[in-house]
Amino acid sequence: MTDISIRPYMIRAVCEWCADVGYTPYLAVKVNMATRVPIGYVKNGEIVLNVSHSATRNLTISNELIQFSARFGGVSQEISIPIEAVAGVFARENGKGMFFEVEQQDGQQGSGLSLASGDAVDGGPLPESPSPRKPHLTVIK
Repeated sequence: MTDISIRPYMIRAVCEWCADVGYTPYLAVKVNMATRVPIGYVKNGEIVLNVSHSATRNLTISNELIQFSARFGGVSQEISIPIEAVAGVFARENGKGMFFEVEQQDGQQGSGLSLASGDAVDGGPLPESPSPRKPHLTVIK
């Protein structure tokens, strides 16, 4: 039997929980060669994205990719994130969620990226992502 990652299932579950309780789901992403995000918002090889239904269009979380359209500086951009690049999914309001270990691709962290362009995020700057020292499980009550 093929070993299937639990990560996409956990991401979908936290996003659903956020929607049910009225919180805003955010993704913390380690940007790599396969990640397509606006480069202007990448800091230290990471980006934090609002993935709520009101901030995205056509959000799809498959077992391999997260894809959606979002507006950055008033311009719609297509976003594509490999599941293995997701470092965490959490509620903006309280920081509760799940965080994962992300392996670096070819030892790179943010160089030679295939990224979309953009200057400003509608609604202001993105929040800082929680930076746990090591992967951990947060129990959501």
